[in-house]
Amino acid sequence: MKALKFKLLAATSAFAVIAGLAPAKADKFPEKPIEMTILFGSTAQTIGQLLADLMSKHLPQPVVPVSRTGGGGSIGYQHVHSSAPDGYSIVWNSNSISTTYHGGRLDFDYTAFKPIAKISMEVPAFAVRADSGWNTLQDMVDDIKGSDKKLRVGASGKGSFTHLTTVALLEALGLSDKVIHVPYDEGKAPVELLGGRVDAALQWPGQFISHEKAGTLKILCVSSPARVSALPDTPTCDEAGAKGVNLVMWRGLAAPAGTPDDVIAVIEEAAKKATESEEFIKASKTIGFEPAFADHAAFGEEIAADDKRLAELMTKLGLKK
Repeated sequence: MKALKFKLLAATSAFAVIAGLAPAKADKFPEKPIEMTILFGSTAQTIGQLLADLMSKHLPQPVVPVSRTGGGGSIGYQHVHSSAPDGYSIVWNSNSISTTYHGGRLDFDYTAFKPIAKISMEVPAFAVRADSGWNTLQDMVDDIKGSDKKLRVGASGKGSFTHLTTVALLEALGLSDKVIHVPYDEGKAPVELLGGRVDAALQWPGQFISHEKAGTLKILCVSSPARVSALPDTPTCDEAGAKGVNLVMWRGLAAPAGTPDDVIAVIEEAAKKATESEEFIKASKTIGFEPAFADHAAFGEEIAADDKRLAELMTKLGLKK
């Protein structure tokens, strides 16, 4: 009996020592680099790389951006979804989780990920060549409707967020039956416009701002409910005549579902410091995006509400699979 008590006491003591040497996981996290999957090139990649660099300044290990593009984001989402839920694999995500899922290119939805933080907001801009003769959205509508020609509009991928926004904009303008959608590679909108291959294109402002300043392109509207700081003189599409158009791209960070809350909190805090830094805010004015930090709880609510809205819109436009 004494021997049994001694063994139990020894085992209990050993467990206590081990437990004392094993603090909460977040006390040590991260012990190795955190890999951030970037789903797209162009502006998304530029902002993601900057964010990773700034977050690294507030963590004991670096955040390493890795480009995994293709399939409207599906390749990157699948990689992170299959990773261990330990905080070492995160994704620089966006509304694309909803457009890709509802477009039939993913077999899991936003609930497969745990929100970390909303970081920024990007507003698509609709642009034409400066020599088109169209100084307003209504100029373009009147010209196309009053002729036999069709409007050639650039599209960066069927079912993508910018394609969805383009379709919604053209429907609001009553031009759906007067349009030819011309596919082009991501980031090629200015090239295709300036080369005359398309008449108009909707993409991120960062692709158009320098060309508008140079006098070669004209931005006719932005798809947000209010004007953006990078383009204060550019009307919203609703103001310009496309009533009801209100589509904005959010970007943020997420991890596989099941990632511990304390680990999420560590990454969220680093993201908050990075987003609120002077360097990030300064870059936003140059690149053409809006810093828009929100914590994991508020971000999760926004993702869920946005997913519902996008599903309804894609169904209405015949884009939902």
